[in-house]
Amino acid sequence: MELRHLRCFLAVAEELHFARAAERLHIEQSPLSRAIRELEEELGARLFARTTRSTRLTRAGELFLEHVPRVFSTLQQARDSVKAAANGFHGQLRIAVSDGITPSRLPTLLALCRQEEPDVEIRLFEVPLAQQVKGLLGDLYDAGFAQSSDVGDGLIVEQAWSEPLMVAVPARHPLLSYKRIPLEEVLRYPLVLCDPQVCEGHARQIDRVLRRVDVEPMVAERVASSDLMKALVSAGLALGLAGASHIATGRQAGIVARPLAGRSPMLTTYLLRMDQDEAPGVLARFIQRVHAIESPQDDTHSPAADRQEGPGA
Repeated sequence: MELRHLRCFLAVAEELHFARAAERLHIEQSPLSRAIRELEEELGARLFARTTRSTRLTRAGELFLEHVPRVFSTLQQARDSVKAAANGFHGQLRIAVSDGITPSRLPTLLALCRQEEPDVEIRLFEVPLAQQVKGLLGDLYDAGFAQSSDVGDGLIVEQAWSEPLMVAVPARHPLLSYKRIPLEEVLRYPLVLCDPQVCEGHARQIDRVLRRVDVEPMVAERVASSDLMKALVSAGLALGLAGASHIATGRQAGIVARPLAGRSPMLTTYLLRMDQDEAPGVLARFIQRVHAIESPQDDTHSPAADRQEGPGA
């Protein structure tokens, strides 16, 4: 089995069309078909069920597809490690990022790492939560950030950072009569929420907050980024729910951030890593820096603020 066999398999598996796969690989269709036949003979199983009208993966092909991308990820990481060594780095940390983690913390963390350990290269991988979990268990990543603690066995999950959940409100909206907005009032208006397929952990935390009130939310749109959420809120199409730093980062005209009434719900970012007795030195020092990053000052929990919940307060 050679890498060319795997490249051919991956192209056909993703395109489910031999002609398009051949075009993507810049080869003729006959050598592509021959490579797939050789691979199937090597594995002793058919990977594709092919007719004159369609091409689909067999069960064996689906199972094989779960592993092949990791081969190329590992190979790329090996290349990156060599390149990092050639550029003077003496170590490397592979950090996965999911769920759109708190943007104000990450630059501070990376700057601190560069200041204290400039010879360690930090590579970031923005991936869905399920891919992060699989990558951590498969040693593709050293650690990761996500907004979910429900990641199954084999991983250590510890709280990294928390921030208050805020309501993003269009300027001149009726709810701005509240200094702190009751959740029941928020649910009277359409919401723009994060797509759970993109930000799974974040969506779960928001869903838990919304379930506190026995009212079905009106979801106007599900989006993949806080930037798009802010654009829709700024246009007056809906309200948004996000962490304070997401609303503050790149503050957009036409949006006012308001806390929820009562004690503000908190959005938590977790640090994930393999379950092992002791983290390696470079990773252990990275973890210490994660916990050294201070939370932004926030007065949303002050008793005075809690007394100012009514309209016009």
